[in-house]
Amino acid sequence: MHDARELIALGPEAVRQLARRNHALDLDALEAAGRRRTAAEEQVSRLRAELKAVARTGTGTRTGAPREEERAAARALRDRVQDAETEARAASTELSQWLQTIPNLPLDLVPDGRSEKEAVEIRRGGPPVVSAGDAVPHHADIGERLELFDSTRSTRLSGARFHVSRGAGARLERALAAFLLDLHTEEHGYTEYAVPFLVNRETMTGTGQLPKFEEDLFATRLGDRELFLIPTAEVPLTNLVAGEILTSAELPLALTAHTPCFRSEAGSYGRDTRGLLRLHQFEKVELVRICALEDAPSQFDLMVGHVEKCLQKLELSYRVMLLPAGDMGFSARMTYDVEVWLPGSGAFREISSVSDCGAFQARRAGIRHRSGAGRNVPAATLNGSALPIGRTVAALLEQGARPDGSVVLPDALVPYTGFQRILPGGRTA
Repeated sequence: MHDARELIALGPEAVRQLARRNHALDLDALEAAGRRRTAAEEQVSRLRAELKAVARTGTGTRTGAPREEERAAARALRDRVQDAETEARAASTELSQWLQTIPNLPLDLVPDGRSEKEAVEIRRGGPPVVSAGDAVPHHADIGERLELFDSTRSTRLSGARFHVSRGAGARLERALAAFLLDLHTEEHGYTEYAVPFLVNRETMTGTGQLPKFEEDLFATRLGDRELFLIPTAEVPLTNLVAGEILTSAELPLALTAHTPCFRSEAGSYGRDTRGLLRLHQFEKVELVRICALEDAPSQFDLMVGHVEKCLQKLELSYRVMLLPAGDMGFSARMTYDVEVWLPGSGAFREISSVSDCGAFQARRAGIRHRSGAGRNVPAATLNGSALPIGRTVAALLEQGARPDGSVVLPDALVPYTGFQRILPGGRTA
């Protein structure tokens, strides 16, 4: 969330930057809302000071108890203080609710544009891309042929966009999660957490999923209790320190978790209906880093490197793309999409988004740290997928496909799977 005074101080520059994100900011209305809050807060301060003065000096005469009219005047003043406090809370709530709908400002180095077409390629990694044309089947066909997936039964259980894996497929998914967690905890210095998959409205608001994206979330209600299924482990991981003041010795925090993720994918129907790319429920290993704001750029580069290391160890071809302002997530001020090559589709597809959110989420969630000047200031938050299990399996199947119909897995996974080759019929070797 934005600081209202900072956003107003930016004035036309804030309007310009948000226009890059396809968001129209009514600066005059924002300034008016800011003035209403300030005036209400000042009124509360004046009345409290007046009430305090009355209490200190007394309302009575020099020789006796307060007169009835003086007691009545004091009661009336207390009522005015309460009314002013109510008005101040309402003005503050109104402004806060509005600010919660305004996306983060993009950094200057983020290019203009509103779709992936305007993304800028930064670099490529992994083995050279080999365009196989029609020689490599789609991963859904590979998985069915090797008896790794069961799309018929998954549809019967839950409908479209759910997934059942079996045999070597289920073992591959479990092995991949273990490999990724070991890599991040043992080599990259992250602390692993096991977190709830259901969180409250306040937690969802802290990382920016609410209120703007409520239609994209799965929710459950029992009586008057409302909980949301997490769309990513970024939500509980970041909010682990919500409302806390961190010390310099604690920063940077590096957190990771393997969780299921639940997304309705509103507005995306008709895209990627086959296979593992766009499911309502999928698993993912998530990375979160929390640091001082001035350290965010270096922490961002570090996290992107950790994502790339996963793909390098898995021997997958990929590229790193800088997203344009209009294609970033709501809370991000800068995002790199890491895209993996899927030869069955003849295209690069997103496998990770790494975002620098600056102080945007920290303000919403109340995450602060003590600065060198001794002040409590908002921290910076960063997050990235490293990696989603389903999309990684799709890339492993398509890039590992061999002319004889088998799939060869990278050496790094063999200690976790116990096999390197998947053969027709679900056999392994």
